[in-house]
Amino acid sequence: MEYRTVIMYVEIGCFITCLCGWILVSSTLPTEYWTFSEVSSLVLTTSKHYSNLWRDCVSDTTGVSDCKDYPSLLALPGFLHACRALAVCAVITGFFGGVLTLIGMKCTKIGGTEITNARVTFSGGVTYLVSGFCGMIVYSWWANKVVTEFVDPNFKAQKFEIGAAVFIGWGGSILLICGGTVLTYFSAKEGLVSSSAKRERRPVSYATARTRRTYMPMSLSSRTTLGPPLYYPGARSHITKATRTAQTFSRDTFV
Repeated sequence: MEYRTVIMYVEIGCFITCLCGWILVSSTLPTEYWTFSEVSSLVLTTSKHYSNLWRDCVSDTTGVSDCKDYPSLLALPGFLHACRALAVCAVITGFFGGVLTLIGMKCTKIGGTEITNARVTFSGGVTYLVSGFCGMIVYSWWANKVVTEFVDPNFKAQKFEIGAAVFIGWGGSILLICGGTVLTYFSAKEGLVSSSAKRERRPVSYATARTRRTYMPMSLSSRTTLGPPLYYPGARSHITKATRTAQTFSRDTFV
């Protein structure tokens, strides 16, 4: 099997993995079961409290549930604002990561050259990584707050437990991070390394520059004598020097 075919199948697998992770992360936003608590004194008076980033809900054993949105946006704590922003960023970046990956994949043939497609796929993989890390921060931060309040003996308010939506979000974030990492690695290996290799030029060393000398023949005039050679290998060079010096004449000799 050719290398290009293997990379194509890897890209398809990573795209499907990241798409599943993005769907799981997106499905947790409208889900109310981020935290839940069951308060029961008698069987007929059992009630469940559950909430998410947007609203609080309560239900009883008869199946009647009532949900209420948070009354004021400005009165919410900064923790909830940060979790909302990160969750929305995870969904948006995951969407654009899917678009970029779909354009740059080898099986779609939408882009230009192979290097251009690899760079677009690399951008999609990085965007998937950002989406996965944003989701992981949200769910881990939320779970840490719930666990801290639950095990704190000085916390007198109603205590909650981690809901199913947090576990679903963790799974989706892991899929996004794993798929984005593999996609980024193979696309960077093809797109970024190839472009940098073309720009590389072998630098001329100092020794190479010193050895490449150009020797030009000396222009002899009528009154110019031959000078000694630059290098004399042994006694023979001295003999040659003496012979050439003895055979030097000037123009006045012939006059």
